[in-house]
Amino acid sequence: MENVATHEDWRSCFSELAPGLLLFARQWVRSRADAEDIVQEAFVKFWRRNHKIDNRGLLYATVRSIALDRIRRDSRRTRREAEAVSELEQVVEPQFELVDETQFALAAAVQRLPHEQREVLVMKIWNELTFAEIAYAMGISQNTAASRYRYALAALKRMFQPQ
Repeated sequence: MENVATHEDWRSCFSELAPGLLLFARQWVRSRADAEDIVQEAFVKFWRRNHKIDNRGLLYATVRSIALDRIRRDSRRTRREAEAVSELEQVVEPQFELVDETQFALAAAVQRLPHEQREVLVMKIWNELTFAEIAYAMGISQNTAASRYRYALAALKRMFQPQ
């Protein structure tokens, strides 16, 4: 018996995962519209290749790959257009809707984390991926994903401890 997902299954999956995938994609692009394009492209690619609908790690890896490809493409174009472009690719941090000072402080603290730790933290906390899914998406071991998560939490804890 085949495990074939219906269009309604895909629609439901997209509705459930899209907000987290958008937050994840926003780490690399300048606008919400670009992040939406990346997520849509990832879903289409994922669907066309008949991947299992519940393989979230592969879906996040697809979003990450498309985002990094877009950064490289944009970076090459920018270098051709202007000599002032640095060798480092610019990364836009996740955008949060800030309601109060606590959320503002948390967003600022998350932005101060090293990119690798921030990336794992966003996938784990805001998107509820397992360490296995995170490891797959980033091309690292589960232990490395778990370590980066622990380091991120420890760094955030230090930032918020009274001196």
